[in-house]
Amino acid sequence: MNYPSPWWGAGWREALPSGNGKIGAAVYGSVHEETILLTHEDLWAGSLTPELPNISDKLPQVRSMLLAGEVIQANPILSDALKELGYETKIAWPLPLCDFKVRMPSKVGFKQYERRLDMETGEVTVSWQDGDTRYGRYLFVSRPTDLIIYEIRAEGDGLIQADFFIDLHDRKDVRKTTTLLPENIELQIEGEYLFFAASNDDATDFGAVARISTKEGRLEACDGVLKVEGAERVLIYIRLFVKGERNAEWSRIRSQLAGMKAEYSELLQAHVQEHGRIFHASSLDLGVEGNLRSNEELLLEAYRGEAPLEMVEKMWAYGRYLLISCSREGGHPCHLYGLWCGEYEGLWAFNMVNENLQMIYWQALSGNMPELLLTVFDYMERLMDDFRTNARSLYGCRGIYIPAPTAPDSGLLKHPIPHILHWTGGAGWVAQHYYDYYLYTGDLDFLRHRALPFLRETAMFYEDFFIIGEDGYYISCPSVSPENVPANYRSGPKSDATAEITINATMDFAIAKEVLRNLIDGAGKVHAYPDEVDKWKAMLKRIPPYQMNEDGSVREWMHPYFTEYNHHRHQSHIYPVFPGIEVNRENDSELYEAFIAAAKKRLLIGLNDQTGWSFAHMANHYARMGEGDLALECLDLLSRSCVTNNFFTLHNDWRKMGIGLDMDWAPFQIDANMGWSAAVQEMMLFSLPGKIYILPALPTRWRKGKVGPLLTRGAVEVTVSWNQDVDSVQLELISRNSSQAVDVIFPQPVIPIDGLRMQGNKLSNLRLVAGKPIQLSFKFGV
Repeated sequence: MNYPSPWWGAGWREALPSGNGKIGAAVYGSVHEETILLTHEDLWAGSLTPELPNISDKLPQVRSMLLAGEVIQANPILSDALKELGYETKIAWPLPLCDFKVRMPSKVGFKQYERRLDMETGEVTVSWQDGDTRYGRYLFVSRPTDLIIYEIRAEGDGLIQADFFIDLHDRKDVRKTTTLLPENIELQIEGEYLFFAASNDDATDFGAVARISTKEGRLEACDGVLKVEGAERVLIYIRLFVKGERNAEWSRIRSQLAGMKAEYSELLQAHVQEHGRIFHASSLDLGVEGNLRSNEELLLEAYRGEAPLEMVEKMWAYGRYLLISCSREGGHPCHLYGLWCGEYEGLWAFNMVNENLQMIYWQALSGNMPELLLTVFDYMERLMDDFRTNARSLYGCRGIYIPAPTAPDSGLLKHPIPHILHWTGGAGWVAQHYYDYYLYTGDLDFLRHRALPFLRETAMFYEDFFIIGEDGYYISCPSVSPENVPANYRSGPKSDATAEITINATMDFAIAKEVLRNLIDGAGKVHAYPDEVDKWKAMLKRIPPYQMNEDGSVREWMHPYFTEYNHHRHQSHIYPVFPGIEVNRENDSELYEAFIAAAKKRLLIGLNDQTGWSFAHMANHYARMGEGDLALECLDLLSRSCVTNNFFTLHNDWRKMGIGLDMDWAPFQIDANMGWSAAVQEMMLFSLPGKIYILPALPTRWRKGKVGPLLTRGAVEVTVSWNQDVDSVQLELISRNSSQAVDVIFPQPVIPIDGLRMQGNKLSNLRLVAGKPIQLSFKFGV
């Protein structure tokens, strides 16, 4: 990039991020007064969590009124019951920990400025020329040591003159007048150490200790800063703490840092081994020559209508990099702000499971990074008691109910508003990740001890929650199709809803069907729950079939009270095709086409109602539907509406350009970054157990390239090379765990160069020996 973070009053939004899955650093890139935002995954504030009252006795009244057509009257009953019982809550938000500040004089004026993020290493570099001296600042967050490592170097005639200090994060990033900042802010300087601390609203301290190390320079404390003069290099070690007592933490960390003797390069090498192992588990090459243009140059080309190939590659790698930097086993999942929330009370800065958390992790499995999903399962399992309380207290059900938004301190319902309270699909959608983790890795121990117990508790909720209608099918009541409202409960397009509660959202039954099928399948694999399998099979038979509109598209609500509303960002009723795998062209071509018709209505009718993440979602489901050019069009729309110059994605365009929702503030949302990476992988490969679909949605513009290894359901690593100009495709397949037979399927007939026998576009029963690669070459048939 060719210029520093430009956002006035919110520079963190275009800073360059580094992270180790637990600790984050975001570098603004200013020459004279540098700011590095430091964050920690365990630092949250603002939570208000009373005991959740039991209001399940109100459920019969809600159902009776809904089924009688009194939808508007039924809408507020459960929400009002919580309010009447004094249930006042506040969901926590991630709190910025501090800003590490560096001031350096500008003697002649900077030239040849550049800031750079190396995604392969996680290193952020800011460099410039001042007179005869080239200055560089280098930073990474070490995965092995949980340290922020920062070095300043001077090359040429000049030496380093710098002031260092630490402060609470920029107060200008407070956007709500009611926000209370941390108190008891303290900075101390002793020798080569900076000590910073502040108090959170739970009366615990958080802070940082920095050791400023230089061999030849002079250090002096003056007016609250630590000055360095006459150095060619300055090495800084920074360690953070949360939920502690400042004096004890300062003493502990000082002792740790005092023994640090490793040089920058040595510490970087140890980090790169761990970070790079995950990052390089897959790669993408779209045949770009040079690949040297800056982000700014790529965005300028994207604004003309099409994201250049270099930008597609870089955004794919960036989504991968961000997920690695935000995820580590035993920690918290990547939430909507990743690790780099610099906003006090960040808007929607939590884990949201009615779309967003799932999108953030869609890329992990096919992208050959399954270990990154473990943090999601760790998080969910820590909150299981709260999820059980929700199910029991809100609906009188066994099992678990996961509210759409949660934060690490509590899994209880925190947003008692109708469209959140009445959506019951959260646990089931999370369960998809559990079962897919097993399918992609073949980990039977995980299946037995983690996936199946989670799915079983999800199914227990459905068993108690669904009621049986006169036709013998289940009724899901109350119900919500996330965050959409039927047209007949709006006064007009884009108007406020008169009611958010519904009956029989299509997504409810799609998720429940998936949970039950996976339970039955998984239980058979490990001979678990033999006394319950017949019950789950009987439940499956009670799920009603999907319903169609007059135009042949799938209905979003399977009940006659509710009419379609396609001016909306969510595409929940497409779930059986994507992100689910229930319906495809082979097993039900007519229903599959009905889902495609429903999906296309969103892009045709609702362009101005989309968001960054919804364009990413559409790119994924068009890829799943074999519509590669449409999928790429969605990424083009995203690239010129919701991408900043550090390639972070936003919820909406802030410039009023007519693409997507029109909002004065554009909240940062990292999910579209991850959704971009997932969409590219969906275009390249799709899999079902025993079936591998090669280049199922290859865009016309992607003439040649190479991707992989991507991971399939069945734990096969696949690398694909293609060249549309000469109609050639090369594959390498490796079965990770066991020998198996798979079908390899192409989107059109192919001719095998190696003499294999094909059936049109399918190579059937290809034998793979565990751990042994097999290479295949094909020509597309004419």
